[in-house]
Amino acid sequence: MDNTNLAHPHTMDKTDPRTMDTPIPTHRKAIIGNPNGLFWLYDTTTGFDLTHPATPTSTSTSTGRHTITTTTQPVTISASKSALVIIDMQNFFLSPSLGRPRDSKGLLAQHQLLRFAIPAARKAGIRVVWLNWGLTDEEVVAMPPSTLRAFGFETVRAEDFEAYATIEDKQAAMDSHGVNEGCDKIGDDGDGDGVDTTAKTTPGSGHTQTRPRIYRGLGTDIGPVTLDDGVAVDAGRLLMRDTWNADLTPALRQAYEQGLAANPPDVWIHKNRMSGLWGARSDCTDFLDREGIQTLFFAGVNTDQCVGGSLQDVSLDLSPSFCLFVYLG
Repeated sequence: MDNTNLAHPHTMDKTDPRTMDTPIPTHRKAIIGNPNGLFWLYDTTTGFDLTHPATPTSTSTSTGRHTITTTTQPVTISASKSALVIIDMQNFFLSPSLGRPRDSKGLLAQHQLLRFAIPAARKAGIRVVWLNWGLTDEEVVAMPPSTLRAFGFETVRAEDFEAYATIEDKQAAMDSHGVNEGCDKIGDDGDGDGVDTTAKTTPGSGHTQTRPRIYRGLGTDIGPVTLDDGVAVDAGRLLMRDTWNADLTPALRQAYEQGLAANPPDVWIHKNRMSGLWGARSDCTDFLDREGIQTLFFAGVNTDQCVGGSLQDVSLDLSPSFCLFVYLG
């Protein structure tokens, strides 16, 4: 075997550029995604660019470029192509009038939104989208059992099951799951429905707070609630549109109404599943497509359910040109 063409490392020609030790440039760039479609840009000096110019080498014409410091690398976004999506910050999930803790993580998230995220979005010119449960009767009928169960359901005595559909006096299921977590620890107040919703004063707090209720399912009547000022209101049907329980908390409702005069103005979008971005299309995806919004900041409750579900669904949907950067309030 002729080995004359196999150069030994120590005998390589040092003048041959193919064998010379050349330093690797430390400033590098990359295209992440399809350069003819959806892509991000990466620069070792400036981080990730999510401003979406027409081509990887063209200058972005979008307005309101902002670079955000993160725990890893900087991210540059275009305000005109971005939205802060606030999910489910509604009375049903947050109000102490329904037994929610006054020091809950949800109300802490509300404080952070009002103090930091919403003012920052307004200042930057980023659209604020309020994505909330808001059901119609038709949507309740079409709701899958897996979603219905999470919001409670009703039972009848076994011997009456054949007439289930016609029985009006059903009892709330003592199913310690979803919104009824801990229902097995709630006592009976003697009215026959197995639920104690009487007002109790928390020792040392001075606050009168309604004990947790047992919910009978989406679209069922919650009944009256007493607000902090002592006024009683009808909470309405569970998470149906235009009800008190499906409304934003008073502080966030005020922020939303102020945002209607912002530039760009706030938007309220109803959703009918845990995720607000599920399926081939939704009211929210239609809006984002129409407005050319490609970068989303997420906040709201609960992170592991409606917020996380919306994030997962939109990141898996490859047809719209949505890119994601996440803020979890």
